Amino acid sequence: MNWEEILIKIFNVELTHYLVLSAVLFCIGVIGLIVSRNVIRVLMSIEILLSSVNINFVAFANYTDLGSLKGQVFAIFVMAVAAAEAALGLAILLALYRNKPSVDTEEYKELKG
Repeated sequence: MNWEEILIKIFNVELTHYLVLSAVLFCIGVIGLIVSRNVIRVLMSIEILLSSVNINFVAFANYTDLGSLKGQVFAIFVMAVAAAEAALGLAILLALYRNKPSVDTEEYKELKG
């Protein structure tokens, strides 16, 4: 076995590699949502969740739909929704921060209806 064959075996990225990466990112995002009490960390965890979904879309589109760009187009739409969600979330956070100067989610329990 020469060096070229070894490098091809090492750097051959298959669908399972993308799925494992996406699953790890999704688990990190879910754990961040459950554990975190900081609103900014919660927003970042949601962004990590959406990024893991985008990795899945692009990976499946790359390995199943070679002729079309359906997965990539859908991933761009998800990124646009994620950007809007981040902007809206930060705007809500700034509005709440004016009334109560804290980013702790436990401080905002009184907002329940």
